[in-house]
Amino acid sequence: MTTVAIDVNRYLHQKKPLWNTLAIAYTLVSYVGGIALLLLPNGWLNAVGVVFLTHSLLCSAYLAHDFMHSAIFESKAWNVAFGNLMLWLNGGCYARFEDLARLHIAHHVNRVDFCRFDLVTFLQGMPAPVRSLLLALEWLYFPALAFLLRLRSIIAPFWDEERKDERWRNTFTLLIRGGLFTLLVIVSPKALLLYFFAYIGMLTVLRFVDAFQHTYEVFPVGSEIPKRDRAHEQANTFSNVVSLRYRWLNLLLLNFGYHNAHHELMKCPWYSLPDLDRDLFNGDEVHYITLPALLGNYHRYRLSRLYSGQGHGVNDQGEHSLETFYGAIEVSFLVLPA
Repeated sequence: MTTVAIDVNRYLHQKKPLWNTLAIAYTLVSYVGGIALLLLPNGWLNAVGVVFLTHSLLCSAYLAHDFMHSAIFESKAWNVAFGNLMLWLNGGCYARFEDLARLHIAHHVNRVDFCRFDLVTFLQGMPAPVRSLLLALEWLYFPALAFLLRLRSIIAPFWDEERKDERWRNTFTLLIRGGLFTLLVIVSPKALLLYFFAYIGMLTVLRFVDAFQHTYEVFPVGSEIPKRDRAHEQANTFSNVVSLRYRWLNLLLLNFGYHNAHHELMKCPWYSLPDLDRDLFNGDEVHYITLPALLGNYHRYRLSRLYSGQGHGVNDQGEHSLETFYGAIEVSFLVLPA
């Protein structure tokens, strides 16, 4: 890995409020406008609405990530306020923003991923018909496990004594969101179905991108974490950008693919990550793997990664080894492990 001295202040203190304003405004307008298009009788406009709604949900997720790092506003309070707004859009609001941020920052500091239970044991402990149904849905690209883990996180306060103080909060959140979706189905059942389709699209893209950004060890929350250094962090982190040649395409995911740069300076705002990446690296490092190159892996290992772990993206000779890069499953910064 190339080691380069960088001017940290250039990335931390030179804010670009116009870029942030455009990103936040686009996310909110696309969300509202997308739902409005779903309500229309024209099928083509419905399809456009699904595209805009899906993209707005994705942008809300990646903006929430930057708010967790306090990378948008100087004020922590404003980052928390807008972070909560983004979570309300993408459904991550059943966990407290501060808790999600704390766990995500721990992922950076400890250089590991976290879980609450062993996934393989959990799957094997399921009744056979339920497990078969879940695996069949995953084979069909329906993110059944993503919904299951989100459901566990939502109801966790009602059986986990450590989170019992969240019970009224989650009850209130369920009532509000449930009421809004009930209103939508009364106005247009078709619109609710298309909203669900857009949400599946968001989950699919999020889990695809998340799957190939690390080959970290996974530890239960609260367990003793071994010390890992910066070299370990960069060696087990990958920049799965949309495109290296047409860098503007990475704006579609708010530059989230520049993950090695992000882990080198986690408070660098999303709009400065391409510049930081160019300052840090030569551009030919082994950690660059474009998302199109990983489509085959996402398809091929969509079931086996549930049991085999993340695999390895680089072999002993320091070369790409995509045939052994299975990818992570459901490592999301929007969900508290439960």
